[in-house]
Amino acid sequence: MNIVLVYSPAPRQVREWALVLPPGSTVAQALESSGVFAEFPELAAGRLMLGIWGRKTSLKQVLQAQDRLEIHRPLRADPKVARRERFTSQGAKKSGLFARKRAGAKAGY
Repeated sequence: MNIVLVYSPAPRQVREWALVLPPGSTVAQALESSGVFAEFPELAAGRLMLGIWGRKTSLKQVLQAQDRLEIHRPLRADPKVARRERFTSQGAKKSGLFARKRAGAKAGY
């Protein structure tokens, strides 16, 4: 069965492996056969966050044909905090829904 393993070591960089595995192979077997740990040794040291087509999975999960196995990087910043900081720096009256308003109206109306 054909499997695709994807890892992004940095923003805008994607490394992809096309694997042919026997039926009934697990995520752990796919990682071993890909050689990803030889190319990126930092992955072997840390705890991996894995997904199949964007859904969390474990090393024991049995793969299906045409699965896309993904190795996820940890987030650098909390997305909610980053959005709040962007909004604060742009100003409430200059961006998004508040950019166009009626003359004399309150912000957001």
